Amino acid sequence: MTTRLDVTEKILEKKILRGFKWSEIAAKVGLSKEWVTAGCLGQMTFDEAVAQQIGEIFDLTDFEIALLQVPPYRGSLPTQVPTDPVIYRLYEIVSVYGTTIKELIHEEFGDGIMSAIDFEMDITRQPDPKGDRVKIEMSGKYLAYRTY
Repeated sequence: MTTRLDVTEKILEKKILRGFKWSEIAAKVGLSKEWVTAGCLGQMTFDEAVAQQIGEIFDLTDFEIALLQVPPYRGSLPTQVPTDPVIYRLYEIVSVYGTTIKELIHEEFGDGIMSAIDFEMDITRQPDPKGDRVKIEMSGKYLAYRTY
């Protein structure tokens, strides 16, 4: 039986062989590169229309297209502490600045969290004479804890 991981691997294989960029795929379906990439990597659920478009781009079967529409098991890291250098640096940022981010969110908004469900992200390159910079902008809906 084909699994969602199998579909992700097929998408990655065809992306590499065809020389696609995530931004090109996202433009074809009319969504952000960040969201489309997360979906293609198995971390988001595509609606039927987008799943069909992704299926056409990557020559997926009807069953594989259906799997793109099933809510995934989220969390794609194979280990508790990531070993990939890019992912580790994000982990390191949260380890160092996580309490600061939490404190400042609470000070500005109150006792609550930033949603990772009602969420947007934008990753861009910032030219810099000392070496280009990676800019990661995250925006999540504030959700207050409620009293009951």
